Amino acid sequence: MRPAVALVLLLGLAAACAPAARAPAGTVEATSLLGEPLRPPEPSPEFRAEQQARLAEARVALDADPDDPEAWIWVGRRTAYLGRYREAIEIYSAGIARHPEDARLYRHRGHRRITVRELDRAVEDLERAAALREGRPDEIEPDGLPNARNIPTSTLHSNIYYHLGLAHYLSGDFERAERAYRACLRFSGNPDMLSATTHWLYITLRRRGSDAEAAVLLEPIHAGMDIIENRAYHRLMLMYRGEIEPAALLEQAQTEGGVELATIGYGVGNAYLQAGQRTRAVEIFERVLDGGTWAAFGYLAAEAELARLRMPADDDEP
Repeated sequence: MRPAVALVLLLGLAAACAPAARAPAGTVEATSLLGEPLRPPEPSPEFRAEQQARLAEARVALDADPDDPEAWIWVGRRTAYLGRYREAIEIYSAGIARHPEDARLYRHRGHRRITVRELDRAVEDLERAAALREGRPDEIEPDGLPNARNIPTSTLHSNIYYHLGLAHYLSGDFERAERAYRACLRFSGNPDMLSATTHWLYITLRRRGSDAEAAVLLEPIHAGMDIIENRAYHRLMLMYRGEIEPAALLEQAQTEGGVELATIGYGVGNAYLQAGQRTRAVEIFERVLDGGTWAAFGYLAAEAELARLRMPADDDEP
């Protein structure tokens, strides 16, 4: 069965038998791949106040110069940081109407379409962004939520292909995911992006049965890498190399919670799944979902795995 068709079928199945939503009360921003309503978590008062102030500044800049595509991008990004993902998508769409040749707007809209589980539309946006940037020099993307060193670790090209690979991976189209992640690897020029991209490409290759190729990817990974923000992906890489025990890594992630639990939880659960330990994998995927960080990529991947595992096999269909 084709991946896109499979997802449509599993969404219908999941909606009929989905458990109660884990998210708190509030505006529904998306429906999970398991048919559950997803509502944005309540941020801390300090974070909310800071982001609302930054959003107000971004809106002033946009009002002053609506012909500046970057002004549209920052209003969209600041809106999304407050959990208003669909509003952010509308902002990017308005920006695209004015600037239809600016790849950045498609890249950011594609990201948020992944967040709200519109995977096919995300692929369209990200492929459009890739086409617009084909043959053009790469550029650093500024961080909206800076890391501890205030050093951006990703670029426009790497972000386009990284998110494109993710959209394909979540849809179960591992062949196209591999192509996107291999393209992303060309633009992953620092330890952080190398770790993140290698993680997704590694598990994609494992899913495709290309274990020898996957093992080669781990050769540049080592414990002494200077990681700024992608520590979870780096630790997963060390686990794949056999240098960290899965149980110990998962225990540490449970203590940290949040996005760390989502990222590491999915990586560990997927490792068990690839080893044929389905029951253990499902238990960990469910634990990731209990964490509630539903915009995190690890959460999305755990959700997609559970949806696939609950879908009837082709030979069971009438």
